[in-house]
Amino acid sequence: MGRKHTGRELAVFPPEKLSGAMKLPGKIWGGMGALALWTALLPASALAQQSAPPTGGNGFKVGDGRLHPYFDLESRLDSGMGYFRPAGADVLDGNVLSPKPSSEVALHLRPGFRLEMPSPSMPINLAGNLDYVLYTGLMTAGSSAASHLEGAADLLARFNPESPLSFELGDQLARSDRTRTVAVGAGVLSLFNEARAKATWRPGGGALEISPSLAYAVEFFKPLGALAPTDCTDTVCDPATADRFDYSNLRFGLEGRWRFLPKTAVVVDTGLDSRGYFHDDQSPSALLLHGLVGVAGLVSPKITVTAKVGWKQNLSAGGGGALVTQLEGNYLFSPTLTFKGGYLRTLEPVAAYGLFRDDRGYAEARAFMGGRLTLHAGASVDFLHFAGTRSDTLVSLDAGPEYLFRPWLTGAAGYMLSARSSSETGGGINYTRHEGYARLSVLY
Repeated sequence: MGRKHTGRELAVFPPEKLSGAMKLPGKIWGGMGALALWTALLPASALAQQSAPPTGGNGFKVGDGRLHPYFDLESRLDSGMGYFRPAGADVLDGNVLSPKPSSEVALHLRPGFRLEMPSPSMPINLAGNLDYVLYTGLMTAGSSAASHLEGAADLLARFNPESPLSFELGDQLARSDRTRTVAVGAGVLSLFNEARAKATWRPGGGALEISPSLAYAVEFFKPLGALAPTDCTDTVCDPATADRFDYSNLRFGLEGRWRFLPKTAVVVDTGLDSRGYFHDDQSPSALLLHGLVGVAGLVSPKITVTAKVGWKQNLSAGGGGALVTQLEGNYLFSPTLTFKGGYLRTLEPVAAYGLFRDDRGYAEARAFMGGRLTLHAGASVDFLHFAGTRSDTLVSLDAGPEYLFRPWLTGAAGYMLSARSSSETGGGINYTRHEGYARLSVLY
């Protein structure tokens, strides 16, 4: 299946949804909430000299496990919230969308929970949250039309994890403007669900592992706005028609791992993906067979490496294949400082074009300071090549601190950059977006 590349998609809104959408009290309360959160987090840098945090309070006892409720309040200053008509523009004029995305301050109100039920025979982990994204209207009049509800849930149950034959069942659900279909442009909400099952067999002493798996995923799209961005000449730019790209993906997998050294293994990864579209006869279906072989494990006490190479081939009528590979290294510089970097080349199914190839380079650093402060920085570059003539470049950056004020109270701040350029025209797939955020998290 496609991977998350697009970052937070931009929203596109017509004037009839904007006029009068945000009343003065909404502006006042939204502004006060955003200002209060930013002010509350300002002392975090001053406290950075003090001492990875515990996981909050004791939670509520549920059987042999614990239920941990939490609440996140996040303020986000976004330079590219969406495309709007300029103030005073004629509703009947179809060419008055701003050529650049508008800025806005958004509040994320995110209640959630985490359920942990440890057991030697069937441990269960369940997590979920609702995320109301409130656009305050402080910088773009009427932007409350962009306010919407997001959310996520994740379930993992394991059966006999320590026995020679074990099983896993899981499900992942997400409603977000971070779509998994990289061809789609601005103003789209995604509802994604994947159910998965996996068995692991360890014959003999456990040096050999064989893991068959099965996963079924669906993704449904809904327009977040009602207009295509300026200069959009391709159907993938139009959020009103995004639901024609609704799809299902069935994946069969078979992985093998043989530890020829205590902490180093030969790995074999094979699988078959079947992609089909519910409403779109123009998007080519795909039947992708892949096979990779490589090694994974320690090359020194501080360095771990995963290196795999193989081939992916489309067995459906459209054909197409590519060399695929993964090379990733982790370096433990010290117990409190780690680095990770790598290169990934893959071939995936995608709406409208059938297939795309992704060449991705990425790097990440994480530091724990004083037992309370965590610093992180990550960057990636994706070069996407779609079947046909389209090619895109995505650049992402995320950096910032996280500070543990109390075992139950955490503050975080940071900066995110999302830049996308495409050989196709259209604001929905060509933009640069800056986001600054501050977040308070309460966990019991």
